[in-house]
Amino acid sequence: MRFRSALLTVRLVFLMANIAAPLLADDVSRIGTAVADFSLKDYRGAEHSLSDFKNSKVVVLAFLGTECPLAKLYGTRLGELDRAYRDRGVTVLGIDSNRQDSITEIAAYARLHKVDFPVLKDLGNHVADQVTAQRTPEVFVLDDSRTVRYHGRVDDQYGVGYIRDAVERNFLKDAIDDLLAGRDVKTPSTEVVGCFIGRVKEPQLDSPVTYSKQIARILQKHCVECHRAGEIAPFALTKYDEVVGWGDTMLEVIADRRMPPWHANPEFGHFRNERSLTDDEKLTLRKWVAAGCPEGDASQLPEPEKFVSGWQLPRKPDLVVEMQDRPYEVPAEGAVKYQYFRVDPKLTEDKWVLAAEAQPGNRAVVHHILVFVRPPKDQRAGLGNTVGEFFAAYVPGYRTPTYPRGMAKFIPAGSELVFQLHYTPIGSPQEDLSRVGIVFADAKDVDHVVVTQQAAQHRFEIPPHADNYQVEANSRQAPSDVQLLAFMPHMHLRGKSFRYEAKFPDGRSQIVLDVPQYDFNWQTAYQLEKPLTLPPGSYLHCTAAYDNSETNLNNPDPTQTVRWGDQTWNEMMIGYFDVAVPLSALGIERVRVGRNAAAETSNEPDPIGSDTFSIGTRQVRISQLVGAIARLDQNGNGKLEKSEVPTQHHFLFNALDGDQDGVLTREEARETIERIRQDRQR
Repeated sequence: MRFRSALLTVRLVFLMANIAAPLLADDVSRIGTAVADFSLKDYRGAEHSLSDFKNSKVVVLAFLGTECPLAKLYGTRLGELDRAYRDRGVTVLGIDSNRQDSITEIAAYARLHKVDFPVLKDLGNHVADQVTAQRTPEVFVLDDSRTVRYHGRVDDQYGVGYIRDAVERNFLKDAIDDLLAGRDVKTPSTEVVGCFIGRVKEPQLDSPVTYSKQIARILQKHCVECHRAGEIAPFALTKYDEVVGWGDTMLEVIADRRMPPWHANPEFGHFRNERSLTDDEKLTLRKWVAAGCPEGDASQLPEPEKFVSGWQLPRKPDLVVEMQDRPYEVPAEGAVKYQYFRVDPKLTEDKWVLAAEAQPGNRAVVHHILVFVRPPKDQRAGLGNTVGEFFAAYVPGYRTPTYPRGMAKFIPAGSELVFQLHYTPIGSPQEDLSRVGIVFADAKDVDHVVVTQQAAQHRFEIPPHADNYQVEANSRQAPSDVQLLAFMPHMHLRGKSFRYEAKFPDGRSQIVLDVPQYDFNWQTAYQLEKPLTLPPGSYLHCTAAYDNSETNLNNPDPTQTVRWGDQTWNEMMIGYFDVAVPLSALGIERVRVGRNAAAETSNEPDPIGSDTFSIGTRQVRISQLVGAIARLDQNGNGKLEKSEVPTQHHFLFNALDGDQDGVLTREEARETIERIRQDRQR
């Protein structure tokens, strides 16, 4: 068996959020139960009764919802099944029992997913109650006596947070074929996965907990950032009529810790972008649902939260770079391999970056975006991969960080940007043109360079069926006092847990981030509430655990030995983290940037205090050293050895190595740079 998880984000990322776990109710009571006649209207207003289809050999009742991610994926498939079987005496009836789904939304669902069969509105969820339907999508197959012969899911391709390469078991189709052939249904019931049907409830009018008084405030604080019009979530949670039908699902995903999406162990560290609900907030939500989800007095509603439209950046971006010059076409179904796009942003001068935001062009299908800076060829010393240095990211709910005052990232002139995109189909063809917006910092305001480091291990082999295989890696040692700012662990579908430990020169160890239940659906960056100082010689030790067993539903193939690779069916072990390195520790007072690339080869002497200095006939930019010095010390001993320096930079190493012993210390580099500056002034 081989299947690939595509992690149905946006809509299917919210599978983890809004789709409930398998229904484990006893199906024996459903199989063999006769379904009484009923009459419902479709979205056009035409009335349909079950008895209207008395000549049909088989009737399929498919309970659907307009906003449930799985119901969207299976809408198209049910339409195809209807067209394939209608001439063989099979009738498909869609039933929407959600109180929150309007007639207009049902019509749009049918049109978008090419559904030709009737989709009926079950006002008051009477038909759902009769057959005890619980979720969407959920199907019931009735024989010619209108007795339930099959109940469960459509097939096994789509599930909670995963998608198989292809259907392996066609439960619904097989049940129909058995009945048409006069056979007993071989598999009469299967577990149902999907969103809870939004049933009509009887609210307690005297409830002390209401939507207007408490619930709206909780949702504004934790949910509405994504669950609003035009954002990633598959439905909005900004009004009572939108929220009331999702009460049961909200309780389930909160209890399962799938929503809000936050996976850090609260015992270790404090983070400024934490999304977790408090225990009191969870209790309040439970009381509200138990009371029938009352609306309360609308005059008690909070003022609507004001969100930044468009960019989350502190100001309008100075530069916007699209991933390519035309949209990428995302198919309706199937798994899409990682897509890479290399772009030349045409940076003719060095730049300092205050903030950068990766922004999806189509939030419905973009699972995540990673953007890397790929410096010019002669400045790639120490890069751990061929893509480049980590620069910016997007995942659902990601909050773009702005670096603290005086801190910025550095992009050398002539660099490329590399976009890595992971797409997840949603049941209809889509297009995407993602981009990154960049806010530049003024060089004179920068006293710390922000460098994204990593503790990574490329050499591992995860054995077949191993359920807790551990891989460890160390980062390089801090060359001086640095400020630890943020973390972003990265694994793929078999990732189980990830932990960062700070190791100090005095032997102390401190857990700075623990993610006990890693979720590939959410590539979360954990931003420390307060920077943590790491003294010279400190490093981060990372431990990742992998589940390659059959019990991991995301697992593409538990029989395979798994090694490093880019695609989701391979694995990775990377502990990204941001540190801020003071320029003074690099022997540099302040870095001035802004020279254009053409000026770098000029034979004219540089003005005193500019960013470049001369060594022999070569012009060297101090700012280049800033971006590379934290990477070059490969063995982490706090000294730079000639063997750690690329050949094309040996001229610089030789010039800075004052005693010519083949080892460069920070003191030697500072003394040489200062001597060069003094020579300029003479």
